[in-house]
Amino acid sequence: MFLTCEGTLGIVPATVDYGGEARPGDFHAGYQEIEGINLGYLQINGTRMFALAQVLSDLFKDIPRTTISKKMETLKIKSRRCDLKELRTLKAINSVPTRAVKCSLISKADLEALCTSCKSLGARR
Repeated sequence: MFLTCEGTLGIVPATVDYGGEARPGDFHAGYQEIEGINLGYLQINGTRMFALAQVLSDLFKDIPRTTISKKMETLKIKSRRCDLKELRTLKAINSVPTRAVKCSLISKADLEALCTSCKSLGARR
């Protein structure tokens, strides 16, 4: 169901300090195929996060947004707002439109739960 496809083109390496450890707040980007659709993600503090805008427009394009919002509320799925650096990275990997001024992120675990919950709502392609 979930395949990971990372390429050097879409990877933004985490900043490493002199101790060799990634600093808190650093991340890298890549692509993952979910339900046959290639979605960009940010790996932030060990958690893979996906742009909610891309999830809604590409993965759940045939399902009304109000329905998705209700599912997210029922499943207690919270999204978090990305910062400017994260937004610029998502724009660079074409996960959000270049005109976007803000973006929300959803974790991979929450996305999997949402996909499972929405299977009964019909085809997503």
